[in-house]
Parts: sequence; structure tokens; C-alpha cells
Amino acid sequence: MLFNSYEFLFFYLPICFTLYFILNQFRLVKVSRGWLAFCSVFFYSWWNIANLPILSGSILFNYFTGSILTKSSSTVRKKIALIVGITINLLLLGYYKYANFLIANINAVTGSRFSPLYVILPLGISFFTFTQIAYLVDAYRGEAKEYSFINYVLFVTFFPHLIAGPIIHHKEMMPQFASLRGKVLNWKNISNGLFLFAVGLVKKVLIADSLAHWANPGFKAMSLTMVEAWATALSYTFQLYFDFSGYTDMAIGLSLFFNIQLPQNFNSPYKSASIIEFWRRWHMTLSRFLRDYLYIPLGGSCRGLFRKCINLVITMTLGGLWHGAAWTFVIWGFLHGVALVINHLWRTIGFRMHWLPGRILTFFFVTATWVIFRAENLPQALVVLKGMINIKHVGLHTGITQALPAGRNEIVVLALLYLFVTCWKNSAAWVMNLKPNWKWAMVVTVFLVAGIFGMNRVSEFLYFQF
Repeated sequence: MLFNSYEFLFFYLPICFTLYFILNQFRLVKVSRGWLAFCSVFFYSWWNIANLPILSGSILFNYFTGSILTKSSSTVRKKIALIVGITINLLLLGYYKYANFLIANINAVTGSRFSPLYVILPLGISFFTFTQIAYLVDAYRGEAKEYSFINYVLFVTFFPHLIAGPIIHHKEMMPQFASLRGKVLNWKNISNGLFLFAVGLVKKVLIADSLAHWANPGFKAMSLTMVEAWATALSYTFQLYFDFSGYTDMAIGLSLFFNIQLPQNFNSPYKSASIIEFWRRWHMTLSRFLRDYLYIPLGGSCRGLFRKCINLVITMTLGGLWHGAAWTFVIWGFLHGVALVINHLWRTIGFRMHWLPGRILTFFFVTATWVIFRAENLPQALVVLKGMINIKHVGLHTGITQALPAGRNEIVVLALLYLFVTCWKNSAAWVMNLKPNWKWAMVVTVFLVAGIFGMNRVSEFLYFQF
């Protein structure tokens, strides 16, 4: 089920929300939690009920492993439970997401002919696997308290974050599910939630989906002029941001309806003046996960400059692989790791760059690497990247131009979008100053109506594939 669908907006959400607070009104708190957990599982199953046993098995395994980690007083037993728990989670993720990638590479290197497996990637498996690995590590460290099974099911399956994040911590969510304050209607949260949901819907339906019509033809072309290549790259750069941040806005807004605060995931990343700053602003909960559960355990920056650089490259390369089973993702992550190393070395030497050239350089690097991230293979990425530096051929080919609904006017739109994302406040900043009144009500109404009328076709969020 999609947030940007009629069945979600006019069927699922009203029933789930209304009955949840009716049950709480009659002080049936445990029943209301069970209802919300059921609604979340139903939300997941709507997409493909065949994936439900995988999610259910993962939840049961990690809940009982976490119970061992929180209750056991034996350090050896806890270490064994943690190693087994993480291994099983990674094997599950590896089988569904990386098995055929591994088989294809073995065949390519050895000349063997192993048949690919018939495997369908379960929706959201990367997110609910990482969420539960973080829980197991926190439980081992003594940072996660044990709560009821229903609360744990909610922690994993709570429908706003289940499919594409944010990646959450057990300790920041469980107290909210247990809090009695969250059982009554909070009109401030509802107004903030409506605003964020409306903004996210507009980002997704009106902006991201429109940009896809420009980006997709460019990535299918055999050759591109400079203008076409930059238009393609920038279109995807903005499409990905508005699509993913739109989903996050909608997820945070929906969770506020139920008095649950999800962590912020974006903070105007294209305003970044360095690649270090970019990763503090882009997909912030993934950056937090990679830092806390991979980079620091590898040694972080505590074992000398050389080891720090190696750890950065390893962390970002594996972060790229997390996004998908393809060499394009691995290369994308590796390049960001190298860029982070250069940035850290630059700072260690003592060089400082003015924010304006820093912002431009960072944006160009991020845009170029998004091309590799988006492309289905390296030859496809090279077509766009070569076009971006093809000074001899600057104009627009007739064939590509005809495939683009807005024609040359789209270039103006891209320029305006750049100014918007680099100069305007983001949705999180807007909602901090939100004052529920008739003006804000009009803005939210216009956004909702525009978004709803824009839902004329089913359009998945880009991060669903990860």
C-alpha cells in the first residue's frame, strides 16, 4: 500500500486512526496497541502477503534473541547470541538481496553456469533488518530495555517507517509506544502531521514524479549532448531528493497523528559545503547507523589517520552495497568513501574552503555520483557522464527533446529547483514555526488537494527497491 494512493488516504488511514483513539478513549490501551500493530502488518501485507512470513519470522527471531541479550548475565552467552543474531539477519538479507548478484559474479569470473535463484526481494527488508540489528547491538550493550512483544512488533512494523525508514533506534521508540500521553488526541501533533504529510505528498506526486519523465529518457539514450546529460543528471538528483524526502515527510507526519516522533532524515542536504556535511544532512538515520554499528566498531578515528581513512572507505562501500546488489552501488559508495577521506585529509592539513565554492563543488560531485547510483549498469552511467563533459555537442537532440514533456522549459525548472533546495527552508524548519490558523489551513488544504488530484497513477517511492 502506498501513502500516495486513494485506498490509503480514504480507507486505511481513517479507519486505523479513528479506531485507535476510540479504543484509547475507553482505556483499552493494550487493545489499541494490538490494533495499531495489526494495522501495520496489514499495511505491509497489502503489497504482497507472501512476504509476511519472512517479516514475522524475522520479528520472532530477533525478539527472542533480544530477550536473551537483555536477561542473560553471562558475557559469553550474550556474545554468542549477538553473533548468531547478526549472522542470521545478514544471511536472510544476503539470500534475498545478494544471492543472484553473487552467482552472476561467480559465473563471470569462473565461467561456470550456475542458475540464478527465483527470489523476489521482500519489501523493506533492508530497513527492517538494519533496524533489528541495531536493536540486538543495543541490547548487548545494555542500552535497550525489554518491553512487551506487542510493543516490539510495533517498533519493527509501525507502518509510517516500515517500508523505507527512517531507520530507528529501539531506545527512542519504545518509550513512546509505552507512554500514556500518546493515547489521547494531540491537535498540535495532528496539525504538524497534516502539514508534513501534505508537503511530502506534493514533493512526491507533483515534483518527483514529474522529474522522472525527464530523467528516464536520458538514462535510456545511446548518446547525449552536454545540455541533455546535465538535464538528465540534475533531474534525477532532484527527483531522488524530493521522492525520498517526500516519503520521509509523509512518514514523520503520519507518525505524529499517533503522537509518535520519528527522527529527522533530511536537513537540506544540497546546501552542504562539503561531503562531510552532506552525509550529516542526507539520509541521516542511515549515516547514524553506519557510524554507530560499522565505522566505530571498525575503530573509527581512534587508531590513527591511515586506519581512519580505511574505515571510512569500507563503511561507505558497504553502505553503497546496502542500497542494492549491483556494482554501480558499490562504486557509488566507494567514491563517497574516497571523497570523505579527501575531505578529512583536507581539514587535517588545515585548508579551508569558502562555503560558496564548497557548496558548488559538493553539489557537482553528488550529482555526478547520483548518475552511477541511478544507472542500471556502468556503460549506461558512462553515456551520461561523458555527455556532461561533452563540450563539442552542447545542444538538444530532436529525439530526446520530443520525449521530454516540458521541452527546453525544463531547464528553467531545474534552475529554479536548485535555488529552491539551496535557499529555502526545509519542511522540518517550517513545521517548527507552524502556528495552526486559517492561513496554514488554507496552505495545507491546497497542498492536499493538489497532491490528491495528482495521484492519477500508481507511483512507487524510489527507495522501495532498496
